[in-house]
Amino acid sequence: MLRQRILTSIVIVPISIIAIWFGNPWFALIMAVIAVLGSLEFYRLASLNKIEPLSYFGTAIIFLLILCPFCPIPMIKPLLMTLAVVISLIWFLFRSAIKNAFNNWAWTMAGVLFIGWTLSYWIEIRELEQGLYWTFWALIIIAVNDICAFFIGRAIGKHALAPSISPKKTWEGALGGVITGTLASVIVGIVFPLHINYWQMIILGLLICVLAQFGDLVESVLKRNTDVKDSGKLLPGHGGILDRLDSFFLTGPVIFYCITYIVL
Repeated sequence: MLRQRILTSIVIVPISIIAIWFGNPWFALIMAVIAVLGSLEFYRLASLNKIEPLSYFGTAIIFLLILCPFCPIPMIKPLLMTLAVVISLIWFLFRSAIKNAFNNWAWTMAGVLFIGWTLSYWIEIRELEQGLYWTFWALIIIAVNDICAFFIGRAIGKHALAPSISPKKTWEGALGGVITGTLASVIVGIVFPLHINYWQMIILGLLICVLAQFGDLVESVLKRNTDVKDSGKLLPGHGGILDRLDSFFLTGPVIFYCITYIVL
């Protein structure tokens, strides 16, 4: 399993670096494709619980949300979310069994919010002034947090972090990930020409690491609720797209707003 994880990462990491380096629209297009694949996994998991979401409608909205930053229409993201809520509610009102209508609608919108809304902020981070450095800074923090939490947890982890959600995650691994991820935030923040002081590096690094781990737990809850081990099989050693992106869902919006309102 570890060997498969490493081999898959050898393929994924260079592609990610190249996409971020060249920026948008290439980065956005790759993210849109990834989001679509993740949405298909999400709605497939919903169907395992005998839920019937509007899979293709939700996937289309997710795709458009990722590309929102390039639309000239003002306030396009809130407008698109409003249309998604209204259209899907009306559809289920007349096209779905009343008993399950709200559950079906809730799962449809959960996919839109959890995948499309959150991942769209990574495109906006890349569009910021010095967006290249901000994106790499954030991704390095998340990567260090994930990798160190995994290996430290395997090496010395003894106390379960959330046994009812993810039995293999430990407090030792979580703390190790937070410490090393925060250290990475400071080191990379010094190396990159970012307008950020030491306290901001530390606080934002801590916040990103904690939210990344919460995102992992949220995705684990999703799998627990649908009785699956992995969200998919697309990435050998990692599972599915959602398994690989779990650290990015909660962090994207928070990073964007912290950079916009606190740092810049």
